[in-house]
Amino acid sequence: MTTEKKILAFDLGAESGRGVLGLFDGGKLRLEVVHRFPNGPVRTLETMHWDVLRLYSEMLATLRRCAAEYGEIASLGVDTWGVDFALLGRGGALLGNPRHYRDPHTEGIMEQAFVRVPRAEIFRQTGLQFMRFNSLFQLLALRRDHSLLLEIAENLLFMPDLFHYFFTGIKVNEFTNVTTSQIYDPTAKRWAYSLVKSFELPDKILGTIVNPGTVLGPLRTSVATETGMKPVPVIAPATHDTGSAIAAVPAQGNSWAYISSGTWSLMGAELSTPLINDKAREYNFTNEGGVSGTIRFLKNIMGLWLIQECRRAWEREAKTYNYEDLTRLAEAAPAFVSVVNPDDPAFILPAHMPQALTDFCGKTNQPAPLEPGSVVRCALESLALRYRWVLERLEEMLGRRLETIHVVGGGCQNTLLCQFTADACNRPVLAGPVEATAIGNVLVQAIGLGIVNSLAEARELVRNSFEVRTYLPKEPGRWEEPYQRFLKFA
Repeated sequence: MTTEKKILAFDLGAESGRGVLGLFDGGKLRLEVVHRFPNGPVRTLETMHWDVLRLYSEMLATLRRCAAEYGEIASLGVDTWGVDFALLGRGGALLGNPRHYRDPHTEGIMEQAFVRVPRAEIFRQTGLQFMRFNSLFQLLALRRDHSLLLEIAENLLFMPDLFHYFFTGIKVNEFTNVTTSQIYDPTAKRWAYSLVKSFELPDKILGTIVNPGTVLGPLRTSVATETGMKPVPVIAPATHDTGSAIAAVPAQGNSWAYISSGTWSLMGAELSTPLINDKAREYNFTNEGGVSGTIRFLKNIMGLWLIQECRRAWEREAKTYNYEDLTRLAEAAPAFVSVVNPDDPAFILPAHMPQALTDFCGKTNQPAPLEPGSVVRCALESLALRYRWVLERLEEMLGRRLETIHVVGGGCQNTLLCQFTADACNRPVLAGPVEATAIGNVLVQAIGLGIVNSLAEARELVRNSFEVRTYLPKEPGRWEEPYQRFLKFA
């Protein structure tokens, strides 16, 4: 009888974190959720922070439960979203509470940055999409505000790096997260030191970069003792959650696009080298690191945040809907009444998302969606239209047709959005696996352990282990007129 290898993935998303155990028998992989816990920013005064110590305590609880219920594991590793970081001072002390990327302190900072270093030059050095919460702009906001923390910091650790440090005492920066910072040069394959110097930021805080799959070290003795674990290896997966998710795309060949669909939608193609040119800068695409030296050439799209925030707004008004309710209401609502640009700044952190969507429609002389079904349908149709816009720009810049779209992550469960995407883009959509981020985290650890040999082998394992649902275009012609309307706002 084959003994299953047990690999623990900590996956922290915008709404929740969880410890997921991957059980690998040599031929197939299956997942079991060991522990799920809430995540989200904590607002103190007007500042939004990560609740890192509570999250770490939940991770320790996961390890205790894992030791008690599953026995010995082979390794563990952490992924989160990118750009956010912690600063460590003398002796490795955590300096303050790490900021959350939705904190408003970066508003206006990009325009200030471009006065010192032109936008085109920043893109030439980093190849990264401009978003005000990129690590570069978070650092510049701290510098603008004369932050004492920045002055005394000795190390910068991205959020997964921080949790790995808590587990091992080892301070490194994992590649896939580094590449989302806008202080990394993907052509030179090192920190963008000249850019850091131009902005008078401290380069001493930038540490050693390690590749996904690197064995960082054993679990510290005190942590192992406290949790009942053995000193198992801590392995850096692709610590940027999208990097892990794309590693789990069950694709073959190179004529495919992907959408990692969740709070954000990350849509792009997998390349072997960065694509940094005027068109990529004009369309605001990004070059981020992937597994096995790949480049995730993609664009960030606001994603299901639109729906999540609508649901929260309605809950505050004592109108409770689950996501299935909202999808059913949207399916019954009239089609193509109004469209919005999901990436409009008004949707980043609105006080009331349904009102923000209504206001956008009013400003653009469109009928305002009022009922929940109409609001959600407007958001979902607009996301599908945005995907088409991104697909067309991808194909233009790559000079080739992308035949299929792989959708992975929690958003692939939204059957209405998947069908909308197939119709709007006029491409087959292959939806699944749902738990792509946790799967990718586990598989990269497995590569680090030497029990999976390559990214291609990992993707074959995904194809053999998890269900993928196919959506074929049904009525692509109906989407032409709405798309022409959408282009006015894109």
